[in-house]
Amino acid sequence: MSSAPPPPGSGSASGNRDEMTWWYRWLCRAAAVLGGVSCAISGIWNCVTVNPLNIAAGVWMMLNAFILFLCEVPFCCQFIEFANAVSSRADKLRYWQKAAFYCGMAIVPIFLSFSITTLFGNGIAFASGVLYGLASLGKKGDAVSYAKLQEKRVADEEKLTGGTDIEMPEQ
Repeated sequence: MSSAPPPPGSGSASGNRDEMTWWYRWLCRAAAVLGGVSCAISGIWNCVTVNPLNIAAGVWMMLNAFILFLCEVPFCCQFIEFANAVSSRADKLRYWQKAAFYCGMAIVPIFLSFSITTLFGNGIAFASGVLYGLASLGKKGDAVSYAKLQEKRVADEEKLTGGTDIEMPEQ
């Protein structure tokens, strides 16, 4: 993978890859990798107990870490034959789908066993889902297009009300 920004118009099959800048894409991937690492470490720590719900939450967190690594950095899973296929399929998902999937995966262990370990362990994974959710909103518009939109809205309101002149009765 090169660190150079991709050329314009080189999006994937989902059609929404051009709206995310290269540095934001790397930020989302880095957050997902850090989320996977934190889920794995916290999951192992959570499994060192006798409480079955803590063990279930720990196993779920390690599964989250595996899925995050599989979807975002398949070269870390070279020993798995289908890693590249899963990663390419995950890259075709829309950003809001990735956001819902990552946030949903991160919330389940918290519901299983609410503790500091599950909160901090899943926090970064949840943050990567939030970053993908923000990417699904698209780029922020510039001030000129916003001003034109406001002028059009005022003009439409004037058409609906029949003008802007409202006569006030004299007292």
